[in-house]
Amino acid sequence: MSDVEAVVDVNVEGDEKPSLPVQSSDQSTKQFSVYEATSEELIERSMAPIKKEFLCPPPSRNGNQNDAADVKAPQSGLVLEKKSKRQLKRERRDKSAINLCPQVARSEDVNSCQYKEKCRFNHDIEAFKAQKPDDIEGQCPFVASEMKCAFGLACRFLGSHRDVTGNSDGKENSELNYFNKDTQRLLWKNKMTFVKADAKLESLGLLGHAKKSNVAEENNAEISVQATEVAVDSTVSSEPTSEMIEADDVPGPLETEDVRPMKKAKSEDQENFKPVDVSGVNDGVKVEEETEKNGYSTSKAEVEDEDSIKIVESDASLKLHPREKKKLIDFRDKLYLAPLTTVGNLPFRRLCKVLGADVTCGEMAMCTNLLQGQASEWALLRRHSSEDLFGVQICGSFPDTVSRTVELIDRECTVDFIDINMGCPIDMVVNKSAGSALLNKPLRMKNIVEVSSSIVETPITIKVRTAFFEGKNRIDSLIADIGNWGATAVTIHGRSRQQRYSKSADWDYIYRCTKNASTNLQVIGNGDVYSYLDWNKHKSDCPELSSCMIARGALIKPWIFTEIKEQRHWDITSGERLNILKDFVRFGLQHWGSDTKGVETTRHFLLEWLSYTFRYIPVGLLDVIPQQINWRPPSYFGRDDLETLMMSESAGDWVRISELLLGKVPEGFTFAPKHKSNAYDRAENG
Repeated sequence: MSDVEAVVDVNVEGDEKPSLPVQSSDQSTKQFSVYEATSEELIERSMAPIKKEFLCPPPSRNGNQNDAADVKAPQSGLVLEKKSKRQLKRERRDKSAINLCPQVARSEDVNSCQYKEKCRFNHDIEAFKAQKPDDIEGQCPFVASEMKCAFGLACRFLGSHRDVTGNSDGKENSELNYFNKDTQRLLWKNKMTFVKADAKLESLGLLGHAKKSNVAEENNAEISVQATEVAVDSTVSSEPTSEMIEADDVPGPLETEDVRPMKKAKSEDQENFKPVDVSGVNDGVKVEEETEKNGYSTSKAEVEDEDSIKIVESDASLKLHPREKKKLIDFRDKLYLAPLTTVGNLPFRRLCKVLGADVTCGEMAMCTNLLQGQASEWALLRRHSSEDLFGVQICGSFPDTVSRTVELIDRECTVDFIDINMGCPIDMVVNKSAGSALLNKPLRMKNIVEVSSSIVETPITIKVRTAFFEGKNRIDSLIADIGNWGATAVTIHGRSRQQRYSKSADWDYIYRCTKNASTNLQVIGNGDVYSYLDWNKHKSDCPELSSCMIARGALIKPWIFTEIKEQRHWDITSGERLNILKDFVRFGLQHWGSDTKGVETTRHFLLEWLSYTFRYIPVGLLDVIPQQINWRPPSYFGRDDLETLMMSESAGDWVRISELLLGKVPEGFTFAPKHKSNAYDRAENG
């Protein structure tokens, strides 16, 4: 990165605006003041105290505007151009020579495809080779792991292929939680019912039409809870009593009000990583196929079972508290990688495990999408075999959608815990009464946790923010009851929904909530953990705190887990950082594939990650350590060209880094980081 480029845009878009405003009309004066300022003065302005020898000198005022235009011009082609789903589907079905049949690519035999001339892919091997992009330098990630490459002729590392004895697809052995196609078809056809969830919902009056009539009761309960809160939040409006549940929010199979018989919980011997047969009855999830064939809805045996269920539900002496049948899980002192949208994919989590993370959690998945059988949403639940303590995070608006999703995940997937998101600040989620919108509906929060935790043995955890509106905290008034609802742990992000990611996290409030929590509830703090000193401070200031969740700190420098475990500031070199990027690329190619599509998917997620890593400032360049997460650096350069390139805020330079690892980008390639468009606070989100 040139000196001119380094000073083009000092105000890096991020979580908090620097106190020192950017004045393009007097850039040289501002740069001079930063260059002469002391470390204390820079820190007061939330600017990083870079050593003087690494600061870029103030540019001359004469050539600055023209040079800046030259640097900014290439970025004009990096605007994201989205295609419609119909366009993408048409491109996938295009029988051009570039789309070679996967079976033909693996076997290199045009007669190996069972569909023959009816196959929607091309079988012309010579035409494919003529249009195939050049191979990428390096070794095939599958061959390097002593596995046969499943992509054959389509692999972008074809030149490095050799005879390897082993599995033809390493993902089958290393990845878990594949979505069962039979289950997907049943969800599409609305053929699946949820026995445990429906029985519990029925007992609480939350099933079908009873759920709609329960809205008024929920509103009354919210008003009474608000009256007892310590914080003054009387201005928060309660949920309108006329609110009705839209049909789009509840998929077809959730409309049934029939209470199906409870089935025996699966034993430990039944828990394995193989897909489970979904025909007939499976662990409380019954398929309505037999009833259709016979022409009637229920049998005599089912009626008798339903009567027995009602007896159990009505006898309080026979019921077990949800916590009495839970599997034990201990988060104490474990390094917890937060569920991260987009960047928190399986290859990134796998990388963090290598660097020292103890607990990992998948990206947030929407309950309605899971219940509709969307394969892209179920892919978020995928798990790597190295993730020994792994959970999934789901987000929903109502007890029925969440509890049915929990029951389905418990049956279809192998997870150690299920986390329910009640703190997401994104408009798209909040407008559906999910995420942080639930903070205004404490009774609905209780119903969601109570129903979900009572129907499965898998521990249920929740993630919340301090409040919906800034200055009107309410988790402290609920924390004493959350453990009694059945939750195993609660993660508290020390910001309100209104704050988004601005200002610093309120750890004093997290400490207060932790001390008010019941002894059977583990409390995990979250917000601004960026060094081992931050971790140590939070643990020493509040010994009752079970652990700290690490989110943006891991995005910017995933080796933070190594720093915490080794209790040191790692002055990592550019070469070591490049090796970490290489590991991510290798994991990505093994997960998404080594063909052209897999390479470009890996590139996309690499670029999304690089849009965070450039914020890292090497330890050796700082006058004061450690770096704080809200510091914004003045214009500076690194100790070598690669380090300077890695700290560039230009998307064009991120693309150059990806080309070092994945070859040249295809013609017409465009990229814009996702988080720049919708991850930061705006005035209208107030």
